[in-house]
Amino acid sequence: MADPSSYRPKPGEIPDSPGVYRFRDEHRRVIYVGKAKSLRQRLANYFQDLAGLHPRTRSMVTTAASVEWTVVSTEVEALQLEYSWIKEYDPRFNVKYRDDKSYPYLAVTMNEEYPRVQVMRGHKKKGVRYFGPYAHAWAIRDTVDLLLRVFPVRTCSAGVFKNAARTGRPCLLGYIGKCSAPCVDRVSAEEHRELAEEFCDFMTGRTNTYIRRLEKQMAEAADDMEYERAARLRDDIGALKKAMEKSAVVLADATDADLIAVAEDELEAAVQIFHVRGGRVRGQRGWVTDKVEEITTGALVEHALQQLYGEETGDAVPKEVLVPALPDPVEPVQEWLAGRRGSGVSLRIPQRGDKKALMETVQRNAQQALVLHKTKRASDLTTRSRALEEIADALDLDSAPLRIECYDISHLQGDDVVASMVVFEDGLARKSEYRRFQIKGFAGQDDVRSMHEVITRRFRRYLAEKEKTGEWTDGESAEALEIDRHGEIVGTGPTEDDGRPKKFAYPPQLVVVDGGAPQVAAARRAMDELGIDDIAVCGLAKRLEEVWLPGDDDPVVLPRTSEGLYLLQRVRDEAHRFAISYQRTKRSKRFRSSPLDDVPGLGDTRKQALLKHFGSLKNLRSATIDQICEVPGIGRKTAETIAVALARSAPAAPAVNTATGEIMEEEPGTMGSSGEPVTTGAPDERRGQET
Repeated sequence: MADPSSYRPKPGEIPDSPGVYRFRDEHRRVIYVGKAKSLRQRLANYFQDLAGLHPRTRSMVTTAASVEWTVVSTEVEALQLEYSWIKEYDPRFNVKYRDDKSYPYLAVTMNEEYPRVQVMRGHKKKGVRYFGPYAHAWAIRDTVDLLLRVFPVRTCSAGVFKNAARTGRPCLLGYIGKCSAPCVDRVSAEEHRELAEEFCDFMTGRTNTYIRRLEKQMAEAADDMEYERAARLRDDIGALKKAMEKSAVVLADATDADLIAVAEDELEAAVQIFHVRGGRVRGQRGWVTDKVEEITTGALVEHALQQLYGEETGDAVPKEVLVPALPDPVEPVQEWLAGRRGSGVSLRIPQRGDKKALMETVQRNAQQALVLHKTKRASDLTTRSRALEEIADALDLDSAPLRIECYDISHLQGDDVVASMVVFEDGLARKSEYRRFQIKGFAGQDDVRSMHEVITRRFRRYLAEKEKTGEWTDGESAEALEIDRHGEIVGTGPTEDDGRPKKFAYPPQLVVVDGGAPQVAAARRAMDELGIDDIAVCGLAKRLEEVWLPGDDDPVVLPRTSEGLYLLQRVRDEAHRFAISYQRTKRSKRFRSSPLDDVPGLGDTRKQALLKHFGSLKNLRSATIDQICEVPGIGRKTAETIAVALARSAPAAPAVNTATGEIMEEEPGTMGSSGEPVTTGAPDERRGQET
């Protein structure tokens, strides 16, 4: 690990002008490329105290052994040079988007004498017109099959074309009218090229012209009593309209635009792009990247723009690019895009209307792509095994932690304090083992005390089960886990009489808490008080993804690309999700509580029937037992129980408007959080209302 001060440039050496800089490691490999409006100011940020740097930046500058720079005239030139160097050197600490698939394009080879329509992947070739990208190749073939009725362009390979020309017989498509058969001179090269141009015009969105022209020809054929020709033209029009329906109109003003959305977490980011041409979505693509450098959403967007348009020119760069956040500064990027297109490009964040609604759709796709990527990554057995080994090495464990338990505390301003316990076995969530806790030892907000209470309760139960069964003797916890042929854990520990595993009977090899040093210390103290010293404890602090160990003054910083860190993050996030959902459920139940909840055997259906019949809880409370019995499904015994329950919960005083002192009448169907009428006084005096 290098000391940045050993290669820091001398004062005054770095110019105060725009430029691009490269950090190299001890083997002269470029590990990071960046650009700056002022090289002097930007590079000075890298050579400050290491403690003040972000962990990812700290890792980069300590890996580097030298830095060099190139001065340019403008920020636009810096943007172009940065893109070129990233493509050339592929530096490890730069954001690099990875295609989640090789997207197919519909391509028309206008660089050939007889242009051909085909599916193409990979790098774009000069002289070829591309449309897309499409999500699936079959979608391209369906579209082409419809359009060949109207634009019978060649689709065969060079070998098939030459063979047909040699034999004088066209292929099957030539016989059924889906190819103009230039191979046997049914049309000239000029006529066939004109067909290809019309095909490209239709694909770029100029659809109405061809449909109107065909409709006019159909009408003329009908007037001339050429009914067979009119029928063929009618079918051609239907084929074109069907091809158009495959991409619905999303922007009514026939806009040409690209919409870019970003979904990210602390370690990774997913980018989704919708290509809209003529108001219709013509293509979609997505990328995923590891966030190996400290980066903002605007910077992620800038890198996506470089990846998307770095090798494009002309109409391939649309007039409008919609993004979730603007690069800082935005002017050089806009100028660079305009240079690629050859005319002005609007780069902005949509604020309202159809474009904002479509951007929300793109954002949902980005979020789903990130979730899918994480799911695929987590399901790989080799990756999971490597993650567990990395955790064992980082935390100095004797063996890989086959069972990990994670705990999180959740509350709303000190109310409804709950905790969650999630379990991962062999790197996979085991939801049947999840547990939830209500904090009972004290009231109010104190995450450290809450963590101590939860760990104490969980492992006190474990010790009780261990003592009762006589199993799980010292040192047996890891060996007692049986592994099946798929590498999955099929525990053989203590079970109930019905064969199900006992709650809290399995001990983990690692306890993870959501938090830093205080929460870790509380968990370790709870286990020490119970005499448990063979279970490792660590904490994962969310802000910088640092791993804290009991008694250590400094955290363990795992590499950003570490599968072990990725697994710990997934475990922590799952515990947080589970705790939040439980806390929200408790809160919503508290807000929806009613005196009718205390009536045994009275379900939701009959509660609703009662309120619908009487209109409000107030009217139900004043009803007689005979009147309650009139409700379908309510017998006399149940009616008596309801009357007693409502009498016990009767309010001490009528509802009052606290602002005016006026006694308020209850509106029909309105109940407070306890089933009482809702007052309508000053906002801070109102109680919760059930809808």
